Amino acid sequence: MSKYMLIMRGNEAALAAFEAKPFEEVIEAMGRYNESMIEAGVLVAGEGLADAAEGVVVEFGGEVPVVTDGPYGELKELFNGYWTVETPTIEEAVEWAKRAPLGVGNKIEVRRVNGIEDFPADNEWIQKEAQWIEQAGK
Repeated sequence: MSKYMLIMRGNEAALAAFEAKPFEEVIEAMGRYNESMIEAGVLVAGEGLADAAEGVVVEFGGEVPVVTDGPYGELKELFNGYWTVETPTIEEAVEWAKRAPLGVGNKIEVRRVNGIEDFPADNEWIQKEAQWIEQAGK
């Protein structure tokens, strides 16, 4: 089994469609989707994000990182939330992504989450990471 992050991204059209729907309808659709993943035993985690205007961006490029209030730059796409699922294959993770109750202007990027086994076991920091994971009970 591997973990995959389903990264929800939207644009201005997605935001307009979201705002046009009754909030209760959106919450119910997401709740049903989440419930189906829980019942199937694939959902590990998932959360939505607050409005980008509430966030900040820390940009690295010079000697000192620059902090800018959100939203930032050109808003072609915005990361709005995620689910982490555990499935045997990326194809199954993609099938779950395709069931998300999202409309026009939304995308879901599916990416495998690296596990400790993806790194050299003889590295001091990887060994420490393994200990931290064990201590956290994960």
